[in-house]
Amino acid sequence: MKLTSGNSVKDIIQKNKPLIVLLILCTAMACLSDSFFSWKNLLTVLRQTSINAVIATGMTFAILIGGIDLSVGSVLAICGAVAASLIASGMDMFLAILITLLLGLAIGVVNGLLISKGRLQPFIATLGTMTLLRGLTLVYTKGKPIGMSGGADSLLFRKIGSGYLLGLPIPVYIMIIVFIIAYYILRHLRMGRYIYALGSNEEATIYSGIKTDKVKLFVYGASALLASLAGIIVTARLGTAAPTAGEGYELDAIAAVVLGGTSMSGGVGTIGGTAVGALIIGILNNALNLLQVPSYYQNVAKGAVILFAVLLDRKQKSVR
Repeated sequence: MKLTSGNSVKDIIQKNKPLIVLLILCTAMACLSDSFFSWKNLLTVLRQTSINAVIATGMTFAILIGGIDLSVGSVLAICGAVAASLIASGMDMFLAILITLLLGLAIGVVNGLLISKGRLQPFIATLGTMTLLRGLTLVYTKGKPIGMSGGADSLLFRKIGSGYLLGLPIPVYIMIIVFIIAYYILRHLRMGRYIYALGSNEEATIYSGIKTDKVKLFVYGASALLASLAGIIVTARLGTAAPTAGEGYELDAIAAVVLGGTSMSGGVGTIGGTAVGALIIGILNNALNLLQVPSYYQNVAKGAVILFAVLLDRKQKSVR
């Protein structure tokens, strides 16, 4: 009985490691900073986390199939710039948002085609589009931020990033909706089962009659679509689109996914885990700010966290 009980406790810890890490991090910050659990600071953490969480949701899809999407930061930048310019030109806000989202989706489809039809490795394909899109963003913006007018559509657009609803920032609601949709896809739709199957064993998935190319198109389309949504949120929050926006965001997204328990080799992971991972990254960034740690140390911390999480994942696979 003791062995069974011990195994049960071990299983519980194994399944809830991201949540345990989050609780430890929160407890440590509560001891180190009196302002950490203030309502204002918690809202700040949620608002900042929401952008990474939206991107990380798409990254979860990509990593679940054994791939990766390094272009999300550049997609955010160019889509944010397009959104800002369309709003500044006087276009209807909803039409501008629709065009921006379709642009993101189109970029994702191109990534999917390069990987599925072009047979490029996801790392190489998305590294190429990351560099290409960053260059196009600089060309489109001429290296300068794009501001928006003070019209009604512009003011309404800015509320997407900086407005509140029932005491919570609007980006938090967007994050929650994205999580719910992604959870439903992975748990209740056939596409979700195909994603897990493809990540577990691509060859077996092909032999079972599943059209893996369509799954890859869906995954990379979704990833870029969510990155464009994050671009809209960032642009709306700042009221301007900077050509350097989104730099390093792919690192945060990958960190959130890996910390959430998704295996880099694919086939294992959950959206709930990614949500916890995004909170860990958000709280880590917030903690470094509260403790007045220089900002350039944040990348050092996140890089170390990613390496630790990947090494832990490899160790668990070798044990199994």
